Amino acid sequence: MSDTSAPSETPQAKPLTGHRLIQSYVRTLDGSPGVYRMLDAEARVLYVGKARNLKARVSNYARPQGHSGRIARMISQTASMMFLTTRTETEALLLEQNLIKQLKPHFNVLLRDDKSFPNILVTDHPYPQIKKHRGAKKEKGEYFGPFASAGAVNRTLTQLQRVFLLRNCTDAMFASRTRPCLMFQIKRCSAPCVGKVSEADYARLVADAERFLQGRNTDVQANLAAEMAQASEAMEFERAAALRDRIRALTQVQSAQGINPRGVAEADVVALHMEGGQACVQVFFIRAHQSWGNRDFYPRTGAGADEAEVMQAFLAQFYDDKEPPRLILLSHPVEDADLMADLLAERAGRKVELAVPQRGEKAELVENAVRNARESLARRMSENATQARLLEGLAEAFELDGPPARIEVYDNSHNQGSDAVGGMIVAGADGLLKSQYRKFNIKGTDLTPGDDFGMMKEVLRRRFERLLKEDPDRQTDAWPDLLLIDGGAGQVSAVAEILGDLGVDDVPFIGVAKGIDRDLGKEEFHRPGLPVMALQRNDPVLYFIQRLRDEAHRWAIGAHRAKRAKAVGATPLDEIPGIGAARKRALLAHFGSAKAVSRAGLPDLKAAPGISAAMAQTIHDYFHEKG
Repeated sequence: MSDTSAPSETPQAKPLTGHRLIQSYVRTLDGSPGVYRMLDAEARVLYVGKARNLKARVSNYARPQGHSGRIARMISQTASMMFLTTRTETEALLLEQNLIKQLKPHFNVLLRDDKSFPNILVTDHPYPQIKKHRGAKKEKGEYFGPFASAGAVNRTLTQLQRVFLLRNCTDAMFASRTRPCLMFQIKRCSAPCVGKVSEADYARLVADAERFLQGRNTDVQANLAAEMAQASEAMEFERAAALRDRIRALTQVQSAQGINPRGVAEADVVALHMEGGQACVQVFFIRAHQSWGNRDFYPRTGAGADEAEVMQAFLAQFYDDKEPPRLILLSHPVEDADLMADLLAERAGRKVELAVPQRGEKAELVENAVRNARESLARRMSENATQARLLEGLAEAFELDGPPARIEVYDNSHNQGSDAVGGMIVAGADGLLKSQYRKFNIKGTDLTPGDDFGMMKEVLRRRFERLLKEDPDRQTDAWPDLLLIDGGAGQVSAVAEILGDLGVDDVPFIGVAKGIDRDLGKEEFHRPGLPVMALQRNDPVLYFIQRLRDEAHRWAIGAHRAKRAKAVGATPLDEIPGIGAARKRALLAHFGSAKAVSRAGLPDLKAAPGISAAMAQTIHDYFHEKG
């Protein structure tokens, strides 16, 4: 990979811009594949593109006419260009998408709010646990997915427990049980923890569950029916009734799944609808002939990109950290489809096919996804219109320079000063931006327990110090246009002090206090140097602020409860050097509790799975010294 420098200019020459500038670059380029960047007069990246042939591609921009309005605007703003040549076209495509994610150029299509998808994991254990898993697949076991949402996984897990009676408890809990838990009582688990089912019978249940997740539903149902018939003939009526209930549950699962294509075993259905300069992409996950849910995305369209460019950018960015399936069904063709298929195949380690079906069951799947995309975009556009009116009303009510594009709302949560957490939520023209939410574990050791002012100071200082470090010139959209603080004059004074110390004097902020009798609707609004004000009880802007404050409160409380639960679940094992999560689980599973570990002798510690002689000595010494 090599970097091509810009053509030299004489000091007396007037700087070139637009297509004339681009013409001067064309003369220095060859036919290599690579990536080009177009920059404005302030060296901000306008666009990142890839090319099979850099000279040919850039030559297209050098023409003075014949461009779309979007491309013409981009060319007119171009003051310089940068080039990187690559060895292959696939490498150029990969580099292009990495730079787009990193630089977020204005004229590029950008996938926003992308998150990982959950899977179902059947663990590697004599009595496997079935559970939801998100993130890297480091734990041993069989993975099934992806599912579109945590809700889709939870529903499937509940159904699997009803049909196959598999445990969902942790290995440590499984090892320490002495009697069946509630899940056994409500017929959601076969209670292998206390020997209610043999290892061989439990293995058959696991095998049936895996066959179900692989789409072999008919085999599972036939086996259950045969077992029920045998139980009836043997006059084991209680067992026959239990099998009948499982068959009914399995039937309900199959009927509740909705779309179950017979001719498509594994595919993602990716459908695009564009309207009014906005785009919605719907992704349906088909695995084992079953629909495992769908998710909608709203990529930024790069100031007016066409459907082929939006679809190509979405695929490259969406599968950047996800394994693509063997087949991807598309509503629109993509630019350089063969190149995109090669890139996805390289990521998956096997062939990946891209198809735009025109007839049959596959076309029906795409048509259904397009309809969902169209309806989702219509709802979003309606919500955005309402949101825009609220932001305009907010700007008018508090005399802001204009409707805020990014509002940050802050709140703290603690339990008499312990496990203190600060929460930040973000809202804008698209509503709540949950991928932008942040939590701050309060670290100040000199704070008085329950000092809300001190906590707010710490949170705001950390937030804006990071902004000043990462984006001092405010070239990204990470800087807020308005801060809403849960609290009154004291919190506003604390925020003013912090922002003043940091030299940030152009970000307006408002304190939202409960008001008289802490009554909903009587909120008072505090601003530095201005009198306290209130809004009419029926003002939509007041309801909007209340919703934002309540969301910030919910987020902060959730973060606090998670931190407190983690602290409650902590054990002395966490303090021993070299004891990570895996060894901690192994020790608890082997001994049953941290207390039992502390009492164990050195030979017993050495006998624990995964514990070396040196680590056993470390554990023994730790508790001996503590004692």
